[in-house]
Amino acid sequence: GAMTRHAEVAASAEARKAIPALVDLAGMIGDPQVRNTGTIGGSLANSDPAADYPAAVIALGATIHTNQRSIAAEDYFVDLFETALEPGELIVKVEFPIPKRAGYAKFPNPASRYAIVGVMVAETKDGIRVGVTGAGPCAFRCEPLEAALAKNFSAQAMQDVAIDHSRFNSDLHASAEYRGHLVGVMAGRAVAAIG
Repeated sequence: GAMTRHAEVAASAEARKAIPALVDLAGMIGDPQVRNTGTIGGSLANSDPAADYPAAVIALGATIHTNQRSIAAEDYFVDLFETALEPGELIVKVEFPIPKRAGYAKFPNPASRYAIVGVMVAETKDGIRVGVTGAGPCAFRCEPLEAALAKNFSAQAMQDVAIDHSRFNSDLHASAEYRGHLVGVMAGRAVAAIG
C-alpha cells in the first residue's frame, strides 16, 4: 500500500522477483533514516521533481489509486510539486505492472542523494517506456529515447538522440543543458544495468 516504506521495498524478495529495478531504485533513496521512515505514497504525494519513484511509476506505467479514483502515472504529475490529487484525496496504493525488463540509473546529488537526473527504462507489454526525474519541473516520459530504444534496445542506440532541454531545471547543481546530456547518459546506464 501507500504506507510501504522505501526500506521494505528495497528488502522485498517478492518485489525483487517481479521488478528488480524497483527494488534497486528503493535502495538508492536517501540514507537509511530516510529509507526506514519515507513511504512510496508520501514520495508520490510530495512530487519532488528529483525524487526517484516518479521515474519508475511513469516508465512502468503504474496506476496511482486514491480513496476516490485511479490515476495513470502520466496523468498524475502536473508541475513542480503539483499533482493531479484533489483536496481531500489520499493515495491508498500504487499498482505496478510487471515489465519484461527494466533498469534504473541516476546521477545523485552527493549531499541529498536526490537525483540530479534519474532515468528508468522499461520494456512493458505495450512497448518501451522511459521515465525521467530530476531534469524538469516534474517527472515525464522521454519519447525520443523510447523511439530509439524500440528500434535498437542498446545503450548505443541513444548516442545520437537529441534531448530538448529548453524546459529543464537549471540551478547550482546542474544547468539545463547538462541535465539534457545526463538524460541520455543515465538512460544508457539503465539499459546497461538490464544486461
